[in-house]
Amino acid sequence: MNGLLHKCCVGMGISVAAWFLPIGALAYEVIDVSHGGTIEGVVTLNGDPPQPKGFNLITFPDPVYCGRISNGRGWRLLYDFVIDSHGGLRDAIVLLEGVESGKPFDLSVPLIEARDCKFEPFMTIVRNGHAVEVINMDPVMHDIQGYETSPEAGNRVLFNTPLVMNHQHRRGDLHAMHNHAPGKSLVGPVYLNKGRRTFYMQCGFHAYMESWAMAVNNPYYALTDGEGKFVIDGIPPGTYQLVVWHPQTGPGTTKFITVRPDGKLIERLSLPAPKGNRSAYKVMDNPRFGLESLGHSVDIQPVVETQQ
Repeated sequence: MNGLLHKCCVGMGISVAAWFLPIGALAYEVIDVSHGGTIEGVVTLNGDPPQPKGFNLITFPDPVYCGRISNGRGWRLLYDFVIDSHGGLRDAIVLLEGVESGKPFDLSVPLIEARDCKFEPFMTIVRNGHAVEVINMDPVMHDIQGYETSPEAGNRVLFNTPLVMNHQHRRGDLHAMHNHAPGKSLVGPVYLNKGRRTFYMQCGFHAYMESWAMAVNNPYYALTDGEGKFVIDGIPPGTYQLVVWHPQTGPGTTKFITVRPDGKLIERLSLPAPKGNRSAYKVMDNPRFGLESLGHSVDIQPVVETQQ
């Protein structure tokens, strides 16, 4: 454990040693894969795309700086569904369960940045027993709250860690550039309970900042691109369970597939769009929640991105 924590601490920023415990699976073995197969395809959203969640900036700290990405009327939007014109769903995870040996993992430590009051990337894939690193690139303080989650057991708090203000540019500078080193390192271990696969982070100060992660037991996974496309290659021939998951569509979908030597499978997969009111956060033009309700002048300008 100490060796991994030391590696996580190298460099700047907050490093979170996210120890994902095995889920009853055998240890993965790296082997030379002969005549491996490929799965490629697209994941779409079945149903009407949900509206983004809306957050009134004056109810959260740092409305001017965090308003550099906003709709121009004092609201920050969280686009947790990104869908192209053909229904392709971005940031869905496609993975194979049951692969006990095969190609090596990518051993790089995933990096999550707090940048412009947004966690990037929105979705991260982490190997069981390895770490994620979180850094602050903003001139404001963030508070990182981590939760492990499962459909059956709900959420459980993993950690609550301040992500201190980056002092390498002026606080609240709307035109601050991010070409600098992040702030001082802090380290905290995270343990997922047996049977849990996912955790998410949210800023305790800025609720529109979310990031999700899934733990995997083998390297046969992919994250869909902006068109919902994915490719998984070098798969040892065999029969496996194909899993498709997005954090806002429920438990996901599964199916059994058989990979033939040197074979290629083309899969068109879909996830159901949420129905009904999924959040209390909605954009509304109500004077009670307008900028004038503060009793003093606040100039919120979307200088980085005007959200639609």
